[in-house]
Amino acid sequence: MKSQKIFKYGAPLQEVNEETPTPHGKQILLRVIHCGVCHSDVHVHDGFFRLDDQDKLDIRARRNLPFTLGHEVFGEVVAIGPDVNDISIGDRRAVYPWIGCGDCPTCNRDEEYLCEKSDRVIGLSTNGGYSDHLIVPDPKYLLEVGGINPGLAATYMCSGLTAFAAINQVSSTGVKDNVLILGLGGVGMSGLQIARAILDANLFAADIDDTKLSIASNMGIETFNTSENTCIKDIQRRTNGVTAVVDFVGSQDTAAMALKVIRRGGEYIIVGLYGGAIKLPLATVALRAISIKGVLTGSINDARAVISLARDGKLSPIPITERPLTDATKGLEELKKGTVTGRVILSP
Repeated sequence: MKSQKIFKYGAPLQEVNEETPTPHGKQILLRVIHCGVCHSDVHVHDGFFRLDDQDKLDIRARRNLPFTLGHEVFGEVVAIGPDVNDISIGDRRAVYPWIGCGDCPTCNRDEEYLCEKSDRVIGLSTNGGYSDHLIVPDPKYLLEVGGINPGLAATYMCSGLTAFAAINQVSSTGVKDNVLILGLGGVGMSGLQIARAILDANLFAADIDDTKLSIASNMGIETFNTSENTCIKDIQRRTNGVTAVVDFVGSQDTAAMALKVIRRGGEYIIVGLYGGAIKLPLATVALRAISIKGVLTGSINDARAVISLARDGKLSPIPITERPLTDATKGLEELKKGTVTGRVILSP
C-alpha cells in the first residue's frame, strides 16, 4: 500500500510503502479512487489552526506521526471483515469521515461529527485517503452516490457536507430576504450551489478573486469584489441590509465586513477557519438582535441530503482538478496560497 504521509508538520509529505491492511470485524477495505484536498488538510499538515495574528491552536497531539491525511474519499470495496453482511466486493461508495466514538451522549444524539472523544475521524485522527487503500470501521459510513461523478462525490463528504450544514443554518427566508455568500473557494462555491437549491432568498456572493466571481456571475449571482474600497457600501446600498451572511473564509476582515452589512435581526454564520477575532461590543449584538453561529461540518443525514440534491440535478458541478497522489504536497501548497478554483482531487 502506497501513502503520502506527514513525517514532520509543515514539511513535504513523503511516500511510504507498507503492507495493505486486512479488515477485521465490521471493517471494510477500500481501494481509494479519489480523495479531495481540503483546507482542513492544510491545518492538520501545519499542526495548528491560526486563532489570530499571533496566537495558534496546537492540534498536533491528536495524532501520531507518520500520519496520512485525506477525509474526502470515494473508493471501491476490495475486502470485508467477517461480520459484514450488507455490502459486497466491488461496490463503490463515498465515505462519511466524521466518525465519533459511538458511545457518548453526543454520538447517541446522532451528532458523531461533534464527538470530542473520537479517535476515528478519517484523515484527521486516524489515517486517511492520501493513499491507495483505506480501512473504514463500519459499512454504515459508506454512502451510495448513484450516477454522481465519483470525484465530485468525494468532495461532497466535506466541502459539500459542510456547505450544506452551513446553508441549512440560515433561518427561514423569503423572496424579499438577502443572503450573502462570503468566500468562493471549494466550500464556498458548494455553498452557493446549495443555497440556490434550498433557499428562496436573493443570493449575493463576494470574494477577492475575479475568476471565482466570474463563475458565480455565470450562475446568475450578483457579485462584489471585496478588494474594492466601495464593496461594503455597494452591498449595503444594493441590499438595504443582508438577512444572513455565510462566511466561508472566517477571517478578521470578513467578520468585520459581515457585521457591517447584516441588517438588524440578521445572522452571521461562520464556517471558514482562516483565523482572527471578532471585534464587536457585546451590547451591539443585543441591540441589533444579531445571531452569530458556528458550523463545523454536518451529520451523515446531511451527507445523504447533499447526495440527493446532486442526484436530482440541483447542484451544478464545481470545477475539479485531478492530480496523481504524488502531487499531494503540491495540492496543499496551492490551497494554502489561495490559487485553487473549485477542488483538487488526488487519484492514486
